Amino acid sequence: MSPPLLEVHNLSKVFRLEDREIPALLEVSFAVSAGECLAIVGESGAGKSTVANLILGVYPPSSGDILMHGAPLPPRRGREHRRAIQLVQQNPLSSLNPKRTVGASLRLALDVHRIGERHERPEIVATLLEEVGLPAEFARRYPAALSGGQRQRVAVARALTCRSELVVLDEPTSSLDVLVQARVLRLLEELRPRRGLTYLFITHDLSVVRNFADRVAVFEKGRLIEIGVTEALFAAPRHPYTRRLISAVPVVTREEEAMRDALAEGEFRQ
Repeated sequence: MSPPLLEVHNLSKVFRLEDREIPALLEVSFAVSAGECLAIVGESGAGKSTVANLILGVYPPSSGDILMHGAPLPPRRGREHRRAIQLVQQNPLSSLNPKRTVGASLRLALDVHRIGERHERPEIVATLLEEVGLPAEFARRYPAALSGGQRQRVAVARALTCRSELVVLDEPTSSLDVLVQARVLRLLEELRPRRGLTYLFITHDLSVVRNFADRVAVFEKGRLIEIGVTEALFAAPRHPYTRRLISAVPVVTREEEAMRDALAEGEFRQ
């Protein structure tokens, strides 16, 4: 049996500020199978972004291990590891160079990772844009000329340039209005099986992951307190903190409203 795509074992991160130590993550363990979408949820300061940054190699863990395909990821990531794990940020304006056209930003990733022959890369850029629902002519536009949803599609296209296996989605729809948010999520859902992608979805919004993620991992104050299949976790959360988060999710149907009221009243017990 092959190992999970990603494994995290007893992962901890302590930041040092002058003479103080600030624990941001405390002995977290979980695994993500190939093709799965695991959502990491929790309030601000729960440790969600710390997990993402450790997996991306932004900074090293204080202790613990991160494995991909059963092999440890080194603290200093080489080109192969950076290519295998890509990030889609919350605000694409912070990740897209405003002085570069969309096409230039996508071509830069192709150049750095030496994907395709040089003469083939303009065509690859056009294909990537069409794959995320944008006309090929957008390659000539600058980020400022695009809407928020269009910029996020470009950010997704850039993650696809490297033919990565794992995509870390850090609040990818929180800055978008509801309609655009739904379209971007639908795009991500379509790309996952087509491209054979695995998602790590970081968010504070449980209403987003309810119909998007396969499993949900709930974080509180740097600890992983509950993890499970999305439908089961929403139907019968075990931890009081999870129940509180779910009870605050906006409801649509009478069944959801009844479940929310039951959670708020403490009907589900540990």
